[in-house]
Amino acid sequence: MKNSTFKDHFSSNSEGYNNFRPDYPDTLFHYLSAISPRTNSAWDCATGSGQSARKLAHHFKQIIATDASVHQLQNTPKHANIIYALAYADQAPIKKDAIDLITVAQALHWFDMEPFFAEAERVLRKKGILAVWTYNLLSITPELDEIIIVFYRETVGPFWPPERQYVENGYREITFPFTQIAAPDFHMQAQWSFAHLIGYLNTWSAVKCYKERKCQDPLDLVKEDLYRVWGDPNVFREVTWPLSLRVGRKNS
Repeated sequence: MKNSTFKDHFSSNSEGYNNFRPDYPDTLFHYLSAISPRTNSAWDCATGSGQSARKLAHHFKQIIATDASVHQLQNTPKHANIIYALAYADQAPIKKDAIDLITVAQALHWFDMEPFFAEAERVLRKKGILAVWTYNLLSITPELDEIIIVFYRETVGPFWPPERQYVENGYREITFPFTQIAAPDFHMQAQWSFAHLIGYLNTWSAVKCYKERKCQDPLDLVKEDLYRVWGDPNVFREVTWPLSLRVGRKNS
């Protein structure tokens, strides 16, 4: 690949990302396929471990799923109509006017956005759809939420990359290049054990940065409090996240 700006916060924990990150709701992909001009082709940009690509594969004939991290791509399960490729977000191995839908899940804030949007303009066919989404903090119970919020803001707060502000603002401050479509609300849900919660928190980029700079695991500072409030670690609890979704249509 040619040189491009790539801020890799996840390759070193690509297996954890695959195992512990939540799945996006099926209703989201039903909606996106319904508003796409056709369902021939979709590009899942910054696919990571392929979470969105696998869902899109039920609705589109062919999925091109790209990521700039070879380690992430090594953790993607094979699927008959998904083509995985190593590529930067602004250098897709895709022909002009070839794609009905582009998706970017929890990754747009890492991109050089202007070059990526230009690439989206190039590969989208007329009336094609660009859909980007993000999610911020999870919610379990008020008591657990309070501990996690303090951990997020104070313990690892100084270690979040500056791009995190886009996530906290739900992508609202990003200038969108296409005609925006008012999208319905979506949220994610999961049933997690205590171990799964800790595995998920360990995928945070700020946790990784804290470990590298302080040579200490910040989760050691919060596990005991979380364990005390959680109770039996084998009990599964419902976890939810609201999704912040922005959708645009290419007009020409």
